[in-house]
Amino acid sequence: MGDYNRSTVEINFAHISPDIMQAVHQHIEAHNFGDILNGATHCIVSTSEKIKKGLFSGPGPKVLVETAILTNRWLILADQMDTKPVHVRSMQLRDLVIKDYEKSSFQSLIPDTGLSITGRFTDMIEQGMIFLPLGKDNAGDTFKEAIIRAVQEAKK
Repeated sequence: MGDYNRSTVEINFAHISPDIMQAVHQHIEAHNFGDILNGATHCIVSTSEKIKKGLFSGPGPKVLVETAILTNRWLILADQMDTKPVHVRSMQLRDLVIKDYEKSSFQSLIPDTGLSITGRFTDMIEQGMIFLPLGKDNAGDTFKEAIIRAVQEAKK
């Protein structure tokens, strides 16, 4: 499973940690989005812990905790790597292409679980691509299905 142990838990929107919510609200205010959190349908916390190989753990963060908030129109991601400040990204669902990483040709080269997301992020002019790590567990599978369905609905 790549270089990380990944796990995902579904959480209630009201139970998202205050530091994450503060960063999300700052992001929303900075972009004058208004009340885009209304109608949050799914919230997860995905934790990726670096697997120690030998004496060292190698490059990359030791721990990545990603909170994902899915609404009927938006995907909001709040990343916290190790002890760095929370970084928030947002994107409208209608602008996204979602691919299950496990079904990609890269899976045979670098085994992992999650989603490849291509689209226009709020802070960017051009399209970009990110990897949303998800655990191979019920919460990860449920979120994967929910976001694929939500993107399809948003494009109608």
